[in-house]
Amino acid sequence: MSLGERVQVLSDSAQFDLCDYSADPSQRNTAVPGIYYTSYRGCRVPLFKVLLTNRCCNDCRYCINSSCEMPVELSPEEIARVFLDYYERRYVDGLFLSSGVSHDPDETMERLIETLRILRLEGYGGYIHLKIIPGSSMDSIKRAMELASRVSINIETATPDGLDELSSTKDYGVDILRRMRWIHRLRKRHPELAPSGQSTQLMVGAVDETDEDIVKRVGWIHDRFSIKRVYFSGFQPMEGTPLESRGEADPMRVLRLYQADSLLSSYGFSPDELRFSGGYLDTDLDPKYAAAMDMDIFPVDLESAPYHEIIRVPGIGPRSARRIIEMRSRTHLTPERLRKMGVRMNRAEPFIYLDGFQSTLAEWGKDRRE
Repeated sequence: MSLGERVQVLSDSAQFDLCDYSADPSQRNTAVPGIYYTSYRGCRVPLFKVLLTNRCCNDCRYCINSSCEMPVELSPEEIARVFLDYYERRYVDGLFLSSGVSHDPDETMERLIETLRILRLEGYGGYIHLKIIPGSSMDSIKRAMELASRVSINIETATPDGLDELSSTKDYGVDILRRMRWIHRLRKRHPELAPSGQSTQLMVGAVDETDEDIVKRVGWIHDRFSIKRVYFSGFQPMEGTPLESRGEADPMRVLRLYQADSLLSSYGFSPDELRFSGGYLDTDLDPKYAAAMDMDIFPVDLESAPYHEIIRVPGIGPRSARRIIEMRSRTHLTPERLRKMGVRMNRAEPFIYLDGFQSTLAEWGKDRRE
């Protein structure tokens, strides 16, 4: 098999490791193998995303690589050569590198680290996201972090029992959570390691875990490990795997989990503030709006309310909440000024009290409390 054919196979296999919130096919360049797009500060950034090998000794029941009959591999030199060619042609701005586990975790990690070492020695100083292999040694993780911009290890499920359903070769507490803890501790001691932090990925719908299970786990790992991003991969049945007859995850469920994660990581919500019905988020409602309907703080007076109350108003984000606090100390707040600050008044109006704009809102609050 030619180099180009192997790159095609291994870049196709890499599509399930997410580098963006969207798993839409439009996030991929189909003309050149291995090019996927991520979003950064409003821009689409092309990455070369590829596996070192699709050979894997793990037995994950959802993954086609665990039963791959024709394993394909690339050497560290080959990946470096292809990436540098793409980079020099301005096809890509960064690398996203992962791998199956061909023999044991540290043997695979050595080849991943060698790939990064070659690129850095060749003078490439840009973005590299490296997937850490579950079960890797602390030494190999530290050396990987010295070379990578960001590292991640897939947590896969919200509970140990969930992972036990999917794999008999991975230990949730030891192979995954302990490694995430190591990464966190290494970054606290040496902030220059993996300066873009660590992220993780969780599969939705592969096992019978509720949204409440998932949100509580996500809140826990944010608190414990300072995770930069959590990616949610909606389960897709793969022919030839033990889970091929299981139904596909609802895309709206995945979207609501992303929104819930944003409330935890960017808005200061706790999992207990979100509203679940039978353990699940309402797919018809934004989780922030649904949560607001159960809170007794509304309507809030924007002229005096603290930040943690303002940020809970639907239609107000972190930036506009800070602008409200800054502006109200200098001038009078009006609906027009709020709109200019980015407040979505059509969503916020029922939840706020504003001098000169209070009769409708006051009645709404009175009716709601009664």
